[in-house]
Order: sequence, then C-alpha cells, then structure tokens
Amino acid sequence: MEQVTRLRTQRTMAGTIAVVVETLYLAKPRGFCAGVVMAIEAVKDQAVAARERGDGGIAVYHDIVHNRTVVSRLESELGVSFVEDLGDLEVARRRAAEEGRDVGDTVVFSAHGVSPVVRQHAAELGLATVDATCPLVTKVHNEAKKYARLGYHILLVGDSTAHQEVIGTRGEAPEQTTVVAVVGNRKHDPLLADPNSVEVPDPSKVVVLTQTTLSVDDTMKTVDLLKRRFPELIVPPSDDLCFATKNRQDAVRTIAPSVDLFLVVTSEASSNGMRLVELATDLTASARRIESALDIEPAWLDGVRTVGVTSAASTPDDLVQAVVAFFRSHNQDLRVVEEGEWENIAFRKPRRVTPVPEAEAAAPGGGETAP
Repeated sequence: MEQVTRLRTQRTMAGTIAVVVETLYLAKPRGFCAGVVMAIEAVKDQAVAARERGDGGIAVYHDIVHNRTVVSRLESELGVSFVEDLGDLEVARRRAAEEGRDVGDTVVFSAHGVSPVVRQHAAELGLATVDATCPLVTKVHNEAKKYARLGYHILLVGDSTAHQEVIGTRGEAPEQTTVVAVVGNRKHDPLLADPNSVEVPDPSKVVVLTQTTLSVDDTMKTVDLLKRRFPELIVPPSDDLCFATKNRQDAVRTIAPSVDLFLVVTSEASSNGMRLVELATDLTASARRIESALDIEPAWLDGVRTVGVTSAASTPDDLVQAVVAFFRSHNQDLRVVEEGEWENIAFRKPRRVTPVPEAEAAAPGGGETAP
C-alpha cells in the first residue's frame, strides 16, 4: 500500500501544532456479521409484529448482541425490554407500566445462545419464544449434546465462564463439561481451568469445543496443547470459530503494518471486539478501544499520520463512519483506503414459537409456530 510521506500540520485554536492524519485504513470486513444482522432484525420484526397484534412490547433475554448502542436504540425506538433473568420479567413489566408501556409474553433469546434451563423456564412461564441464537453457536451446542450422549467429557475453551455463549453451551451438559482458559487469555477468571493442568475422568473419551469468538492463534495453541496432553482427544472436523471472527482478525493483520494507530470500535462486553483490540495491540505501536468517535483523545494522534479502523461484529457501521467524518473534519484531503471483501452470507430469520398446553403437546403434531 502506498504510504503518504508528506506530514501535514494544523494549528489548533489553542495555538498548538497538531498532526493531521493523512490516511485512514478501514478494515474490510468489519462490523455486523450475518448472525448479528439476523438477531437484530428478529428483534425489530417481533417488536413490530407484537405491536400489530396488540400484545405490547417484547422482552429479550440478555443483550441481543454485545453493543450498548444497539441495545439503547432498540429500547428507545421500539420499546424493547432487556432482562438478564426471566424471573425479572415482572420487574420489567412494572417499569414499563410506569412509562406507559406494556411488556407482553414474547421473549427473544440473544445471539449468544441459552441453556436448556432457560428454555424450560420460558415454557413454565407460558412465554412465546424466538430463538435468535447465531447458527454457528447452535452448531457448538449440537456438538456438546452429541458428545455428551456418547459419554465424552467436554473441554470447552473460552475466555470467561461468565460469557453468555459459554454459559449456554456448558448448560447443554454441565456435569460433563469443564471450561478451559484459552492460551493467552487476558481476563482474570479463577473459575477457568488451566489447559496445562486440567484433568478429565477418562482421557480416552474427551472432546474439545470452543467459544466462537476467540483469537484464532490462541485457540490453535490451546487445542494443540490439549492434544499433546490427551492424545485421544477428539477435535470436531469443522472448526468452532466463526468465519466472521476469523475474517475480522485477518483484516486487522492485513492493514496493521501500514498504520501508526489502530482504533477498534467496540463495546467492552464484546468478546470478538476485545480480541480485535488485543490483536491490534500486538501488531501495532498503539491500539485503542473506542465506543464512538467521541472517545478519540487528541493526545493519541501526536505524531500519527496513518490510522487503521475496524469494528466488532456487533458494532453498527454508522459508528465507524462517524470516525471517518471526525478525521475528515480535520483534513478535507483525507485519503481513505478500504481493501478486502465483504461477507456475502445471510441466515434465515427465526420464527416465533407459541407455548403449547400440556395436553396438546402430548398429542401427535402438538405445537405451532407463528411469524
């Protein structure tokens, strides 16, 4: 990539000299992945449909995706209520009533997936459910159920036992699953098992599964370590890491050598976004996490001529475009470089499944779905 060699400067109102960024490299792909688009559209569609039915607002179990801007927009624009426990629905209904809103009987499960315990609780409460779990996460759930049925112990590689995806996957077979820290994990979680010392009941019947949003390099190192410790370890033929995670990390690797500063637009709760921050930090002289352009500190730009920008799979692209506008406002001749390929994948939207009375559920063909 051609590098701009002429250093431009701008005199600020305070009279100091500030460097004007010459070139902005936008990672591609970045931002929303297919699973996030599916989940957000599911919430929007169900919120509108519930209103048309006269059912009031809908609830979402956990943040639909790990981005505060997305959640805030759904709350303010469509009156969606978010709960961390289905037992909190009554509290959400009282709060909504105080604001002149209703919360009906429809709950959307977040893109990160849920455990069978949550599904059962929803059934007991008589809730209609919409499963917006990313299909790539569902694949890992299915693998957990399969190997648990076959009597295997599951080593689930993750970055936190508190991450919703890990909670949901482990919930498929909690007595047969040990959550193992990914090599190089930068979070402190004493509940994660050490891959160097973890033990299993039967070393001849052990399988490794992984959280979908981890560092590609660190995951490979972890799986290799576990294979050395457990020679009969089964590694499913298809990689658990999602394509969006890999593609966004590869895009960071591509442009990192060309930039003085890397900005990653992501909420701190986003696992895939924080992996991008860590990767950019490892590959460049300076990397910063921002929620929006408002977080950019002038001091970061001292001596900086080239900036790389990427965003988590749950970050709306208008937040990235606001970063572009920020730099362009300081240099109308800003050069924006965007190379790579967008992903061309879409997932089918989930349907609303209505609760079924026990008598009907016991009958052949019991149960129904609604758009």
